[in-house]
Amino acid sequence: MKRSVLIFLTFLAFAPIANSQAIGEPIDSIVAVVDEDVILRSELDQSINGIRRQYQGREAQLPPPEVLERQVLERLMLIRLQLQRAETTGVRVTDTEVDDAINRIAQQNKLTFAQLQQQLERDGFELGEFRRTLREELMVQKLRQRVVDSRADVSPSEVEIALASGVHRKGEVRLSALLVAIPDGASPEQVEVARTKIDGVKKLIDEGKMDFSAAAIRYSDAAQALEGGDLGWRRYDQVPPSFAELVSSMEVGEISQPLRTPNGYYLVQLTDKRDTSQIMVTEFRSRKILVRINELQTSDAAQRNIDAIYARLEKGEDFEKLARELSEEEATAPLGGDMSWFPIDSVAPEFAELLTSLRDGEYSKPFRDAEGWVIMQRVTTRQSDRTEEVVRNQVRESLRQRKGEEAYEAFLRQLRGEAFIEDRLAKS
Repeated sequence: MKRSVLIFLTFLAFAPIANSQAIGEPIDSIVAVVDEDVILRSELDQSINGIRRQYQGREAQLPPPEVLERQVLERLMLIRLQLQRAETTGVRVTDTEVDDAINRIAQQNKLTFAQLQQQLERDGFELGEFRRTLREELMVQKLRQRVVDSRADVSPSEVEIALASGVHRKGEVRLSALLVAIPDGASPEQVEVARTKIDGVKKLIDEGKMDFSAAAIRYSDAAQALEGGDLGWRRYDQVPPSFAELVSSMEVGEISQPLRTPNGYYLVQLTDKRDTSQIMVTEFRSRKILVRINELQTSDAAQRNIDAIYARLEKGEDFEKLARELSEEEATAPLGGDMSWFPIDSVAPEFAELLTSLRDGEYSKPFRDAEGWVIMQRVTTRQSDRTEEVVRNQVRESLRQRKGEEAYEAFLRQLRGEAFIEDRLAKS
């Protein structure tokens, strides 16, 4: 599912409603106090209703009302804590950023702005509410990025160790996970209760009384519970270390035995897998003649000079020879303008479009760029295997992502542990 769709659905499920009360309506009750903020019964009810709208026609997959209520309140409290921390640490989202996000959501869902607004109105929401919720979503994203950037450095040696393991070459897997959480410092009795619960869930799935997705929605304590436990596509090096080895030996559709981790007991399902293909790209070799614009040479003077060079090319003079004699780009002029080999995606879009429009040996008409007036010649092309380069970058990014996930989970646990939270729902 596209990111924009996820944001859109998150809004529908968790958008806050106005706190004002109509005359004659009962005053909202408070279901939780989160530091100096509160979560109202009306906010919780609307969020629950948003989840129910997402599962319309599949209501049987949802957990019992009291469990769903608890899951949604926990998520609301965590969102509120993140927003508070974002605000106190100076995270800001501009109106322009919100506008851009709304436009992306509309475009990627093939809606015009007016159609998006109509969709919101049909679901009982105002555009102002949507903008506020989207701003909060962007604030949480920025907070997460800040935490990840500060705590998820990857060293060259870590990349080399991961590459040496060869695990990155095995392809990609799509996983779903169901967690029965165990609190920090759990007693033996608490551990046994969790073990009994995970065994019972596994039995329900094995006997065909419930599929994995429905079981995850109903029983999982993981953040992806309401998505049926779906973790999406991941390369093997992106699979959480606690069950990476287990997954590598599983077949599609297989569900693991209960697996004990520091967070609790997991059931893992391998829902699909695919091979990583070789990555081939087209590389270009080109030559360049540049006449600079600077304090000693105006644009008009530079254009006259480049036009004169172009006229000599048209008369049959050699591009390489003219570049060596007349180009003002210090790096390439001694090489006859040779820019060596480069992939097309490494140059500016206007250069890429120009080079792809030329045939081998052809040169362009003079054009203006940031440095001056230019003539480009396409020399030749070749297919290059960039699998190793791409894999190295992917491994570095996956290590960073894994560290980032672990760092942010630790950050959220610390955030919740330090906060004053009064859960009034638990007392009712």
